[in-house]
Amino acid sequence: MGKHPLDDITMGVNEMDIVFKTAAAIFNYRVVGIWIENEQVLIHKDVNDTNWALPGGRVALGEDSRAALSREFQEELAVDIDVMQLDWVVENFFNYRGNDFHEIGFYYEVSSKDKSLLQEGEFHGSEGDRLVYQWVPIEELSEYELLPSFLKTGLMDLPTSTVHLINRDGEDK
Repeated sequence: MGKHPLDDITMGVNEMDIVFKTAAAIFNYRVVGIWIENEQVLIHKDVNDTNWALPGGRVALGEDSRAALSREFQEELAVDIDVMQLDWVVENFFNYRGNDFHEIGFYYEVSSKDKSLLQEGEFHGSEGDRLVYQWVPIEELSEYELLPSFLKTGLMDLPTSTVHLINRDGEDK
């Protein structure tokens, strides 16, 4: 069987991650951590991208969303987190590197007793140099290419109960 045209986008994906591709689009189930400390939020990006996002990752088949988020923070940052309120369930539609995505995202508030990652400037996580992390003052988020776009205003006033959003961002790459 030949190589699928979208293989490069999902290269390195765990065989059990809930992501699938068709000739038309890629479906992705993602969990996201909203970690706010001292009026700053933790964001990250691939070193080769200009777009920033909140940290998180894909959910594995059979894994609940809270466990997946804890696992992702442990894998990427070697930090234990407390997964708290689910703020947003987002149906996110976007184009990335020429591919259309349909993503379901669960956005949880998180915290940690481990404050070792609270630092100035950009830093890398425990997975190496692929991802760059940074604490950014929430009021300065408009200066960053943060996606999904609703986060620039949404993080300024977190919901008190879970909100369902449908987000359609323009082509970001």
